[in-house]
Amino acid sequence: MLLRYFLRGFLVLAMMALGLSYAERGGVLEEHRVFLILGAVALSALVIWIDLSIPRKSLQAISGVFFGLAVGLLITYGINAVLGQLVASFFPGMTLPGGEEVAILKITKVVIGIICCYFCVSFILQTKDDIRFVIPYVEFAKQIKGQRPIILDTSVIIDGRIAEIGETGLIDQQLIVPRFVLLELQAVADSQDKLKRNRGRRGLDVLNRLQSNPMLEVKVLEPTLSAAEASESVDLKLLSVAQQLNARVATNDYNLNKVAQVRGVDIINLNDLANAMKPVVLPGEAMSVKVIKPGEEPGQGVGYLDDGTMVVIEQGRNHIGDVVDITVTSVLQTSAGRMIFGRVENAAPPRRKAQQTA
Repeated sequence: MLLRYFLRGFLVLAMMALGLSYAERGGVLEEHRVFLILGAVALSALVIWIDLSIPRKSLQAISGVFFGLAVGLLITYGINAVLGQLVASFFPGMTLPGGEEVAILKITKVVIGIICCYFCVSFILQTKDDIRFVIPYVEFAKQIKGQRPIILDTSVIIDGRIAEIGETGLIDQQLIVPRFVLLELQAVADSQDKLKRNRGRRGLDVLNRLQSNPMLEVKVLEPTLSAAEASESVDLKLLSVAQQLNARVATNDYNLNKVAQVRGVDIINLNDLANAMKPVVLPGEAMSVKVIKPGEEPGQGVGYLDDGTMVVIEQGRNHIGDVVDITVTSVLQTSAGRMIFGRVENAAPPRRKAQQTA
């Protein structure tokens, strides 16, 4: 931001210097030095206003303009060369002594140049995504080379698991927290509802934890949004910022995930990540589980793995409070999560089965 102010100040001083230069060397205009200086300041102010009135700059757009102008000028040079030869051959009266062209021919060449440049720039801007297939190594569509930043949603900050993931060293991308997400987090922390207030304060603590982690780069961003985008909800503004930065969004919000798919924004869902990180257990494998409580069926005990997966243990009711070794008999995947069924190792068959056999 400081560099922008310096650049604008340099523009104003440079335009004032040019105004003084016109006044000193123009002779006739020397008496209007004050008006020239004021005009230079007004012109620089107009340039700065035009710059500020375009909130979203696009590098691919300016690249398309330059490339289109280059092609347009090249085509113009060829057409004007041919036109000059045709005029010299069939209309010798349009060439003055000394080889200088008449004014009408000069104006015609300028008009041809403007039209060619216009059509070339328009064509490039409309087909910029296909240029890389025509000219190798020339493309205007932004191609990601390297790592993309991750924008944090309010839900994922309050959740807190992103801080634990960051402490593992797995994340080396830049983490971005838009200013409106931070304001929403502060509003939740100041809520009259005790539960919301606690969640908001937890989110602020998680954000401080992320910023204090030396392995992470966390940036609070003040995004530049248009008037229509600024009036949208926080979720839609989040997706707009992600599209501007070509970033991914980390969230736990199911609805935001669906809207992001429609708008073509990549999402990192921590719930999906947690499910993917759960250990794969196959029938016949052995594991150690602490029996927490009795199960629904007679003789059953229930335990939990570190990731919260429920383990139903046959003949585990008598081992409540103990860590037992079990053999996995089956695994059930439900919409609520994964359930593992096992039996205590070296345990006798259930009594009811023995009675049925007898």
